[in-house]
Amino acid sequence: MTKQRLFLFDTTLRDGQQTPGIDFSVEDKIAIAKLLDEFGIDYVEGGYPGANPTDTAFFQKKRTESAKFVAFGMTKRAGVSASNDPGLAALVQSKSDAICFVAKSWDYHVRVALGCTNEENLESIKASVEAAVASAKEAMVDCEHFFDGFKANPDYALACARTAYEAGARWVVLCDTNGGTQPSEVRAIVEKVVAGGIPGDHLGIHAHDDTGQAVANSLAAVEAGVRQIQGTLNGIGERCGNANLISIIPTLALKPAFADRFETGISAEDLTGISRLSRAFDELLNRAPEAQAPYVGSSAFATKAGIHASALAKEPATYEHVPPEAVGNRRRVMVSDQGGKANFLAELKRRGIDVPKDNHRLDALIAVVKEREAEGYAYEGADASFELLARKMLHGLPEFFNVTSFRCMVERRFDANGQLKTVSEAIVKVLVDGEEKMSVAEGHGPVNALDIALRKDLGKYQSEIVDLELADFKVRILNGGTEAITRVLIESHDSTGARWWTVGVSENIIDASFQALMDSIVYKLMKNREMAGLVAAE
Repeated sequence: MTKQRLFLFDTTLRDGQQTPGIDFSVEDKIAIAKLLDEFGIDYVEGGYPGANPTDTAFFQKKRTESAKFVAFGMTKRAGVSASNDPGLAALVQSKSDAICFVAKSWDYHVRVALGCTNEENLESIKASVEAAVASAKEAMVDCEHFFDGFKANPDYALACARTAYEAGARWVVLCDTNGGTQPSEVRAIVEKVVAGGIPGDHLGIHAHDDTGQAVANSLAAVEAGVRQIQGTLNGIGERCGNANLISIIPTLALKPAFADRFETGISAEDLTGISRLSRAFDELLNRAPEAQAPYVGSSAFATKAGIHASALAKEPATYEHVPPEAVGNRRRVMVSDQGGKANFLAELKRRGIDVPKDNHRLDALIAVVKEREAEGYAYEGADASFELLARKMLHGLPEFFNVTSFRCMVERRFDANGQLKTVSEAIVKVLVDGEEKMSVAEGHGPVNALDIALRKDLGKYQSEIVDLELADFKVRILNGGTEAITRVLIESHDSTGARWWTVGVSENIIDASFQALMDSIVYKLMKNREMAGLVAAE
């Protein structure tokens, strides 16, 4: 049976830019468009030329090779001809392959937001689509608030969609702009639109995630007939975000309910790059990837309980709904106080540490991990600290350096200009090859000062840690009161792109931080010698 083609439309650079705290530069947009284009997305919507200097500059040239490059904008204003509308002119003149017009399809919005008649709005849709087609650009119309509009006045909402289709729009996109429509409603309304004269192979879905159902709504729309799906990378977007293409694409490709009927422009080989695409986008945004993200998160195929790990070792399908390799992810069997011997053996093997199942040192390692986790350590989230502990107990670790003492001071005082400021200073004494070195540093807080001082002079190892950077720092209080036990997790990375987590626990936050900092540096030195770091490099 011939499969039906589904088309993927990415609006990260337009609707995704509405996300609070996100503001793409032209260079950012170029980089993201390249990622999307190379991955195999059919349409890349780049923004709104004429609306701001960034988008105008971005559309001065075509930014994709395979994907269709899409400009977004409003239909012409009521009372102004298409040839005299400056907004429409900017869209037609842009270096885009297609134009996506946003049009009101709820009569309430036509009256309140546009201040024109229903008939004038229909004329604006018709004239705008015809102008795009006349300029040899593919035309599509986002019917804004379509589902709410359909529930309020189905005849008018359908008239807006039909007007766009009859004027020559390649795609009529049904938008759940407020994100409150339920999957059952989406399915029923799409079926009525198809029955109303607009074929499914000309319909698209644009869902927002305000009830956490944007992905479900998009898939329901596909089942009901639409053949274009709009969404964003990692589900970014205004308010609660848009439909997440990173979740939708693997579902379409790997779940028989969709894979048996449909195909996309993403091959099985391309799909293995989706985890890398998701993480590369987060890296560009300078934010940590969501660990529990479906398919691509670091915890998506992680198992913690011992009985689960034992079953996974025998047959992975027992606790995995798809093979992690299909989406470029990997299986993780986590070590914790809930884990059995199978967890530890699996993790040690993955790190290149061979140990017999009946080795008494393995039993000792398991006992120490469980004891430390009871004290507050979290090795399931600190892969590097676990590896260092395992290597130390099973085979021993080289002693690169030894910190003989450290001291931190925090002083609050008035500076020469009479401004109140807080100054942090740290002193660290380190023994390297029998030679003691003392380093002093000031920093933005005691931990930063301690980090700078510790890495200021490690003698012959100094050049090896130049590219070591701290990417994240998390503190958690494990019990109440100012004397509480504190857990510190530090994420580090280096120029190879490898990332690793280390942990420290103490009733003193500075001491806990120092433990994690020490582990980070030792792990880096081990990794440089290929004595550790297989997991960090994955």
